[in-house]
Amino acid sequence: MKLKAVKELKLMANSMRADVVRMLLPAQSGHTAGPLGMADIFSILFFHEMKYDAKRPAWEGRDRFVLSNGHICPILYSAMARAGFFPLEELLTLRKLGSRLQGHPSMAKLPGIENSSGPLGEGLAIACGMALAGKMDKSSWRVYCAMSDGEHQEGSTWEAVMLAAKYKLDNLVAVCDRNYIQIDGKTEDIMPLGDMAEKYRAFGWHAITVDGHDYAAVMAALDEARATKGKPTMIIARTVPGKGVLMFENNYKWHGVAPKADEAAKALIELEAERAKIEAET
Repeated sequence: MKLKAVKELKLMANSMRADVVRMLLPAQSGHTAGPLGMADIFSILFFHEMKYDAKRPAWEGRDRFVLSNGHICPILYSAMARAGFFPLEELLTLRKLGSRLQGHPSMAKLPGIENSSGPLGEGLAIACGMALAGKMDKSSWRVYCAMSDGEHQEGSTWEAVMLAAKYKLDNLVAVCDRNYIQIDGKTEDIMPLGDMAEKYRAFGWHAITVDGHDYAAVMAALDEARATKGKPTMIIARTVPGKGVLMFENNYKWHGVAPKADEAAKALIELEAERAKIEAET
């Protein structure tokens, strides 16, 4: 399923944000800020950029999507459900015993999940392995890897960064959720990351910094990545954690907390009001 118009993509992101709130409420466990902040990116990736067949999750020609920061999986599950990988009503089983929707994604549980993730700092290495295999097979599919900024405090991430540059993995695009928060506070207070774009360029990557909520900018960055040859691309997407719900925005305390019933109700009202504004756009 491909949505062409930016307005449609915005509406999809709005629906996915509402899904996240509805999923987290009965679970009373999980992460709020990251999934909401990455909704626009996931809308663009799943409904504009990537090629896949939801009815054939193992189709060889599919683009591969690796979620490194597995704790934001509610937004991945929402995107997959709305793309047709599984029924929407299954979203409400998040984190329940026996559910296919684990608190961190499990490729053994749910078809369409490319990697099991939880421990941070592993996803980019997995994505590099996939991209290298694609290169060796001379395949046309691409690899997309979503990452957190906080996991750049892990040494294993930088080992993968070096490998990707060495093997000129231009079929690999990483997207970093640069929201400046982690579970204990602000990234720049805990372990400063500085100018991430310059770091990636120094390691031999093509790096682009964008507003992660600017659809035109993100889509242009993905086009630029596709046109870049001989280097992997890192898109550093500056996002607002908790985007779309004022009480959640820019507050690191919502990194790993689920909303209570009254908070969820207020959030859904706010998201519905935003939906009306989007629908009114020309």
